[in-house]
Amino acid sequence: MSFRKYAPALFLTVALAGSTFGTAATAQDGQSPKQDMKDAGHATKDAAKDTGRATKKTAKKTGHAVKHGTKKAVNKTAEKTQEGADKVRDKTDPN
Repeated sequence: MSFRKYAPALFLTVALAGSTFGTAATAQDGQSPKQDMKDAGHATKDAAKDTGRATKKTAKKTGHAVKHGTKKAVNKTAEKTQEGADKVRDKTDPN
């Protein structure tokens, strides 16, 4: 008899036996469904807090980037406007 012939059945048996023992161990830890719901509520609350902090941080960074970009654009526009005014002044100068 070849091991290859019975290997899948053997692995399946071991896996099912392991999951049965694992389920029995978790059922005996004494945690009630009510406590499970409380734990889930606390986890949800903590996740919401983390999301709120991340949103606040991102909004701050975005606001700073927009302010910086706007300032840069205004300065560049003013510079180009001044260059254009200088060109017109040079062309219309009687000297």
